[in-house]
Amino acid sequence: MHLEQLLAGRADLWRGRAVPAANPAGVSTGYTALDAVLPWGGWPPASLSEVLDARPEGALSLVLPTLIRLSHRPRWLLLIDPPLPPFAPTLAALGLDLARLAVVTAGTETAWAAEQGLRSGACSAVLIWGRETPWRGPALRRLQLAAQSGDALALLFRGTEAAQNPSPAALRLRVRPLAADLEVEILKQRGGRPAGVLRLAWPEARIGKEERGWPANERKVRKR
Repeated sequence: MHLEQLLAGRADLWRGRAVPAANPAGVSTGYTALDAVLPWGGWPPASLSEVLDARPEGALSLVLPTLIRLSHRPRWLLLIDPPLPPFAPTLAALGLDLARLAVVTAGTETAWAAEQGLRSGACSAVLIWGRETPWRGPALRRLQLAAQSGDALALLFRGTEAAQNPSPAALRLRVRPLAADLEVEILKQRGGRPAGVLRLAWPEARIGKEERGWPANERKVRKR
């Protein structure tokens, strides 16, 4: 077997600026401009992606169109340690099938729970927060291998300070929600080069600024 064949079979290896002969088709982000600059035409399939945002709940707006689409497929959407409980009325109004949504509070076992969910084969996507978890190289590589094993999207949400640390993730995005747009910077993409900063319009007019992410639920929590 040639070296190129061996490397092609290891999705957990980042090959720097080397471009594979063909990138597998990804899952659309719901943003045409972002899909156009990603080598997979969307989120990298069966891989770990990192979304970095100063506010842990803010970057959910970026992945919401993907979640809505995946919720109408047979497998589950698993949320592990989200910073706020999902506000079901808002998500349902936006078209997400709540019957395919599961939420787990794992505490100190966030990394373990995420790995189990990814490997299970029952999830199309696993969203991971766990801001108290020290996400270091070995733990991140286990998430990448688990995503590959279970053919699932692993979406890890971290603070912007994580950009200073190396990661085996296939894709790393830094996100900043704005009043009328979403600013996305591609920090790293396997099989391609960073594409600078993109200003993305919200994918659907019905997602108003009061419905991006889970802010309605956030207000409820703060009133208590």
